[in-house]
Amino acid sequence: MKLLIVSATAGEIQPLREQLTIHFEQIQDHIYVKGDVCVHFLITGVGMFLTGIAMTQYLAKEDFDWVINMGIAGAFNRDLKIGEVVEVVEERFGDLGAQEKNGDFTDVFELKLMSANEFPFEYGSMHRKAYSDFALHLKTVKGLTVNKVHGKTDDILLIKNKYHSDIETMEGAAFFYVCLLQKIPFTQIRAISNYVEPRNRANWDIPTAVRHLNEVVWELVKKCKM
Repeated sequence: MKLLIVSATAGEIQPLREQLTIHFEQIQDHIYVKGDVCVHFLITGVGMFLTGIAMTQYLAKEDFDWVINMGIAGAFNRDLKIGEVVEVVEERFGDLGAQEKNGDFTDVFELKLMSANEFPFEYGSMHRKAYSDFALHLKTVKGLTVNKVHGKTDDILLIKNKYHSDIETMEGAAFFYVCLLQKIPFTQIRAISNYVEPRNRANWDIPTAVRHLNEVVWELVKKCKM
């Protein structure tokens, strides 16, 4: 199996790379091999634009059996616990459109600039093309992807009521979009580092989220045929 692991930052995947350094042979800075399993890492940089460009360039040179996006996320859904690891099965762009005079947000589909049901969209959302060989047994969630994460009460309530998404990230929809266009089986796995609320970094727990995230993905890698 040839596996590509995509992350916005090196810190979000460092524990996994440490495990692979111990248990796999590192043949290049970003490639590890053991038996029939070859794991590539791609650090894209933060945000939709950088993620989309980096993935498109990398996938133009290499073919993969499975692509995993791993990272942390903020949660709109308070039923999700800080540090909990989830699988994102639906994504949409959360700030692609226009702000109205009253502060409301009108997205590109409502503006009739794009068709809400033209591939890869279904009613404005995108849905996973899962890798069927593994049952992840993770809670499944709906993602919202934005360039500017929300930190003001009125804006949080507006976007939460509009889309009813469970989590917020800065890369997820771009990851879905590229993989769907390339027709590659993919999975997005996120760990909750904070709640989407009036911005207060003191309430975040990034170390726990990163630890749990990497534990889950390492278990997935170990299940691959060696």
